[in-house]
Amino acid sequence: MEKRVQSSLLTERETGKREAEQSFTLKILEKDELIASMQRQIEGLRRKAEQGSQQLQGEVQELELERLLREKFPFDQIEAVPKGEFGGDVIQYVMNSAGQRCGTILWETKRTKNWIEGWLAKLRADQRAAKADIAVIVSQARCPRAQNDIDLVDGVWVSAPRCAIAIAVVLRESLIGIANAWIAGEGQQTKAEMVYQFLTGPRFRHYVVAIVEKAVETLSDLDRQRRTMTRLWAKQEEQIRGVIKSIAGMYGDLQGIAGRTLQEIESLQIPLIESSTGQGQAEPSTKTNGGAYVEQQRHPGRRCRDD
Repeated sequence: MEKRVQSSLLTERETGKREAEQSFTLKILEKDELIASMQRQIEGLRRKAEQGSQQLQGEVQELELERLLREKFPFDQIEAVPKGEFGGDVIQYVMNSAGQRCGTILWETKRTKNWIEGWLAKLRADQRAAKADIAVIVSQARCPRAQNDIDLVDGVWVSAPRCAIAIAVVLRESLIGIANAWIAGEGQQTKAEMVYQFLTGPRFRHYVVAIVEKAVETLSDLDRQRRTMTRLWAKQEEQIRGVIKSIAGMYGDLQGIAGRTLQEIESLQIPLIESSTGQGQAEPSTKTNGGAYVEQQRHPGRRCRDD
């Protein structure tokens, strides 16, 4: 009885030990999964915070630029570009002392560590959409092609934030000077002069640049399509030639077995050269696998002869 009791106790102890170990293992796995889930949530929140921080920093720089422009040029119309329109941040309508509009400046602010080359093309497109005379990017990241803190790159002015107001003063004065000269000469210009000024002005240049950019993009797409189709055609031609070759070989083997009882296929005839009797000149003809000579179509009146 004592042995049986001891054996039963040992069995119960082993069973309880296994159950405890299994339960402990499951608890550890649950804890690990909980920690991993919390880490994923923390990483997601961190990314959202960074994105929100970058967006907030950009909006702060945009608001600061708008405030500086309003303080420096109180007579100009400074408007924030609504989201989804043009793509710029601030649009400045330059006004002279008489309250007449002299031009438009489109401002774009960037507060990132690295410069992106696509900003220039995008701002040119936004400039054409907004019908602005001048486009300016105020970026903390230095443009690799800019020689100084203020430079003209591909028709877009690029400026460091500390030079934004300085370049605004220069560009604004140039627009006012051009507008005053235009107003002074208004009524004295002929149509030819007006057409010439339009052709040499910035708006016509923007139109031409937009057309050229679209044409170059279309040509690039056509070149890619042409290369793709040429490759496909070459592949299909090689496949078709392989099929024809296989069919011709198979039909030749069948003719070798069946002989003349197998009818000829005109498209599988082999062209040969036959000497013309009586003239000593070679005339092209075709010889079928069955042995009959058929002259070409330039002698339709001649009759075929057997071997």
